[in-house]
Amino acid sequence: MQQQREPTASESYFWPSVWAIGLHVLVFGMLFVSFAMTPELPPARPIVQATLYQLKSKSQATTQTNQKIAGEAKKSAARQTEVEQMEQKKIEQEAIKAAEQKKEDAAQKAEESKKADETKKADEAKKADEAKKADEAKKTAEAKKTAEAKKAEEKQLADIAKKKSEEEAKKAAEEEAKKAAAEEAKKKIVEDAKKKAAEDAKKKSDAEEAKKKVAEDAKKKAAADAAKKKSQEAARKSAEDKKAQALADLLSDTPQRQQALADERGDEVAGSFDDLIRARAAEGWARPPSARKGMTVVLQIGMLPDGTVTSVTVGKSSGDGPFDASAVAAVKNIGRLTEMQGMKPSDFAPYRSFKMTFTPEDLAL
Repeated sequence: MQQQREPTASESYFWPSVWAIGLHVLVFGMLFVSFAMTPELPPARPIVQATLYQLKSKSQATTQTNQKIAGEAKKSAARQTEVEQMEQKKIEQEAIKAAEQKKEDAAQKAEESKKADETKKADEAKKADEAKKADEAKKTAEAKKTAEAKKAEEKQLADIAKKKSEEEAKKAAEEEAKKAAAEEAKKKIVEDAKKKAAEDAKKKSDAEEAKKKVAEDAKKKAAADAAKKKSQEAARKSAEDKKAQALADLLSDTPQRQQALADERGDEVAGSFDDLIRARAAEGWARPPSARKGMTVVLQIGMLPDGTVTSVTVGKSSGDGPFDASAVAAVKNIGRLTEMQGMKPSDFAPYRSFKMTFTPEDLAL
C-alpha cells in the first residue's frame, strides 16, 4: 500500500484561513449594506430610572445590603444606559453620514446624468449641424454638377453646330477646289498635249539627227580603224624588216665588222625597238572616253633578256586615271617581244628597266 503524505502546518491552516477571510468579508459587506439601508431613527427618549423600594420593614443590615445592591444596580444601569446612548449616538451619526453620502452620491449621479445629457445634446446638435452641412454640401455639389452638365451640354451643342458649320464650309471649299482642279486639269491636259506633240516632234528630229551622226561616226570609225590597222601593219612590218636586216648584218660579217655595225646602228636599233613597243601596245589599247589629245603618261617598264615584260608602273601621271590605266594595260598585254632574243647584254641593258612616254596619238596608230 502506498503511504499517504501527512499535510504540513501551512496546508492544514490554509482552508480554514480562507474560510475565515471570506466570512469576515461577508460580515463587513452585510454591515455596510445595513448601514447604507438604515432608516432615520426617531430621537431617543430619556431613560426613566426607577427604583423599587420594599415597603416592608426589614432589619437594618438587610436594608443596608439592599441599598448597597440597589446602588450598584443603579450604577450598573447608569453605565448600561450610557453605553446604549453612545451606541445609539454612533448609529445615528453613521446613519447621518450614510444619508449624507447617499445624498452626495445622488447629487453626483444627477450631475453626471446632467453632464451626460448635455454631452448627448451637444453630440446630437453637432451631428445635426454636420448632417445639415453635409446636406447643404450635397445640394451645392448637385447644383454644381447640374450646372456643369448643363454647361457641357451647351458646349456640346455649340461644338456640334461649329463642326457642322466647318464641315459645310469645308464641303463648299472642296467643291470649289474640285471645280478649280477640274479646270486646271483640263488646261493641263491641253498644255501637256501641246507639249507632248512638240517633244515628239523634237525627239523625231533628234532621232533623225542622231541616226545620221551615228552613220557618219560609223563611217569615220571604220575609215580610222582601217587606217590605224594599215599603219600598225606597216610600222610592225617596217620594224621587223629593220630588225631582221640589222640582225642579218650582224651575223653575216666578222666579229670586228659586227662590232662596228653595232656601234653604228645602236641608236637606230634602240629607236626601232621603242617604235616596236609602241606599235605592239597600240594593238591591245582600249581607248577610254576621257582620253584627250595632249595627254602624256610616263611608264616605268621592266623586261627580261628574252623580251618578256615583267612590270609596268606609272612613273608620271597624265592627270587622267583611266588613260594611265589603259596605257599600263596596253604595255602589259604585249607579253613578250620575241624580236629582242639574241641581243647582246650591252644592247639589252637599257631595256632591263626603262621609261617610255605614251600619248593617245602614240597608242592610236
